[in-house]
Amino acid sequence: MLSATKSLFSQEVLNHGVAAVKEYPLSLRRTLLALAVGLLAIGLLASFNIAFAQDDAPTTEWLNGYSDNIVTVVAAALVFFMQAGFAFLGAGLIRSKNTTNYLTKSFMDFAIASLGFWAFGFAFMLGETAGGFIGLTGWFLASGDYVGWIFQMVFAATAATIVAGAMAERTKLQTYLAYSFIVSALIYPIYGHWVWGGGWLAEMGALDYAGSGVVHAVGGFVALAGAMVVGPRMGKFVNGVAQELPAHSTPFVVAGTFILFFGWFGFNIGWGDDIGLNAVNTLLSGATGAVVALYITLIVKGKADILMACNGALAGLVGITAPVNFVDPWAAVVIGAIAAPVMYGSVMFMERVLKIDDPVGAISVHGVTGLWGLLAIAIFANDGGLVGGSASLIVPQIVSIVAVVVWSLVTGFALFYLLKFTMGVRVSEAEEIEGLDVSEHGIQTYPESAAVS
Repeated sequence: MLSATKSLFSQEVLNHGVAAVKEYPLSLRRTLLALAVGLLAIGLLASFNIAFAQDDAPTTEWLNGYSDNIVTVVAAALVFFMQAGFAFLGAGLIRSKNTTNYLTKSFMDFAIASLGFWAFGFAFMLGETAGGFIGLTGWFLASGDYVGWIFQMVFAATAATIVAGAMAERTKLQTYLAYSFIVSALIYPIYGHWVWGGGWLAEMGALDYAGSGVVHAVGGFVALAGAMVVGPRMGKFVNGVAQELPAHSTPFVVAGTFILFFGWFGFNIGWGDDIGLNAVNTLLSGATGAVVALYITLIVKGKADILMACNGALAGLVGITAPVNFVDPWAAVVIGAIAAPVMYGSVMFMERVLKIDDPVGAISVHGVTGLWGLLAIAIFANDGGLVGGSASLIVPQIVSIVAVVVWSLVTGFALFYLLKFTMGVRVSEAEEIEGLDVSEHGIQTYPESAAVS
């Protein structure tokens, strides 16, 4: 009874209050709202000042460190968002009957990679070096470097997700998830240690600012090994001639490319005065790659191919990732302009000569163009590059190129052959014909068009 009386009383008070407010003129209600917001803001500022009054004022060093941490975490968030771009891009470039499968792999490889890099990868990559080959401290993030870990983890996940495109439409989901763990926990971190962890390539003087080699070439050449082991899709090659298996969603591809381009500003982030240079170089190289790729298709096919233009933009972005902080904007334009034909020529070579089926062009966009990014440092770097009158970076960069190709292919083939003879790599012919959405997930992404997909 008492609770009922309280409830009734409260409701009457509420109704009375609402009626009273409704009687106020609109201007008065706005004034009261502004006053309330102002008081809240004053309270927050006062509490902030009191907190600092209880201790010494923040030092310049503390503020610089705090701002660097904010920049790093925001950059990590941008790179994390690139996973959505990879998902849209890859799903759009394959056939509709495998859409859910591709999206599942793009989503889950990030989750799996996070755990692998947390447990082992971060220690292998940035732990105390053992002979310049591998890090051996900081397991399970024992180092406590949380900001550094989150930033490096999203790069590890990017390397892992690159492979999804090259092996799309015929690879078992469970096998792919196992691969994602191994790449993020072992293959990517060890080469990363050689370059970014004080390893033997770093000692030699090899440079890679944001990962043309460490991230993209590693992912691209592991993808090459995976595509060769799993084999081409059914119907891709007829009597040795490559057949077109059309992309099912141009909007997905374009939207994914926009997201990736946006996230790349976090990928190539700089600190202090470098932020502006890195952002400009990233934009110019990606834009140039898109323009050049589009005009290549106009010359070759007589038609403007937006799908190739998207891959051209990505090629330009991959190409500038390593030298982004070491070159002037004019060089970024040249790097992007060269990256597009390098990518296009590689796509043709992979398909027509090597007979490798790469549905999204991941091997060429990330692997081959990643090598161009490493070489571009030796040519265009202001300090040590050929344009600056020095050849001091030629040998370190070439050694780094050879090292990333050999390491990625050897470990990639070893991994995928191990998986092939244990878990199995490829789905059955019946599953491939039906589509992996149904066979592996029990889902039709586009049920209204299932009869023609």
